[in-house]
Amino acid sequence: MTADDIVAAAKDFAESYIAPHAEAWEAQSRLPDAFFARAAEVGLLGIEVPASFGGSGLGFAAKARICGILAGADFGAAMALVNSQNVAKKIAQAAHASIAAEYVPDLLAGARIGCTALTEPQSGSDFAAIGMRARPAEGGWRLTGEKAWITNAVCADTIVVYAQTKAQGDASGIGAFLVDARRDGFTRGQNAGAFGLHSCGAGAFRLDDCFVPAHAVLDAPGAAFKAILAEINGARLYVAAMCCGMVDSAIRAAHAWGRQRTSFGRTLTEHQSWRFTLAEAATDVAGVRALVEAAAASLDAGADVQLEAAQSKILAARIARTRIPELIHAMGAEGLKTRYPLGRHLVGAQFAGLVDGSTEMLLERVAKLTAKGMN
Repeated sequence: MTADDIVAAAKDFAESYIAPHAEAWEAQSRLPDAFFARAAEVGLLGIEVPASFGGSGLGFAAKARICGILAGADFGAAMALVNSQNVAKKIAQAAHASIAAEYVPDLLAGARIGCTALTEPQSGSDFAAIGMRARPAEGGWRLTGEKAWITNAVCADTIVVYAQTKAQGDASGIGAFLVDARRDGFTRGQNAGAFGLHSCGAGAFRLDDCFVPAHAVLDAPGAAFKAILAEINGARLYVAAMCCGMVDSAIRAAHAWGRQRTSFGRTLTEHQSWRFTLAEAATDVAGVRALVEAAAASLDAGADVQLEAAQSKILAARIARTRIPELIHAMGAEGLKTRYPLGRHLVGAQFAGLVDGSTEMLLERVAKLTAKGMN
């Protein structure tokens, strides 16, 4: 399938499957069991997975576009899908052939669900401070520790776990290990207990002397830290694309309501000040989307996009947190009804400011990179 084919399939999946059911999924605090299999049927679990493994083999720019479309229906569901896709890609590119053969087909089919585990109860944006321990054992490694606030953790069974092999805080000791949650040593925790966005499946788990064979190491200690930082740059860009998708969705909902709601003898869309609210939001989205698309093209070309990724996510999260409440207000009390996506988008905007590096941390990164460029 071409990039346009997958994008079209994503749009149909978002409009015909996610959007009509997202309210019920939120009420049930979970995605349905068939969700990932349904996504697999239209190729959404192998966007960047090489064709030799059964994926579409597309570039990052296509994934970012798809993430924006899916988030327009539900940010949490989009996060769940892209995270499982990312694990399939990681295994296809970095794992031993036997591991890839065992896990990638099931991930692409939705028979397995993937997640990537960095965050811990006492360690978030300061990735080097993780406390999950990995100690050498005969034939591999044994991992012990906890992870928290992990997308898909409530249901994932194929987990890329980052753990420390040296002293805590030593980035050179961090490795990436593939953990099979169906095996001994894995205990799943509760969901994250957040006030919304249950569809992303955020939760926790604990490993107790969990054995990982040597051939299931994805990034050796010393290589994992650099690898994950590069991957996070991409994540920041697709989260920015998701924010654009949520604001776009909120604009469409507000506009549809404004065409039928009358005030002082005219529809809302006939009031200039009301239209300006939507125009301001649309202008902001257009600017951020242009930045995201340019950075995505650079990433596909192999360029270093850490500055552009940080700037994109800062701006996109800020716009989502600002414009979505304004669009809810533009709809009046109607905008608060759960049958509209705006309330879910508002929660998604808050999550967007925290995942893959908090806004404050990214501002510091931008300050350092721009200062370096001025020297």
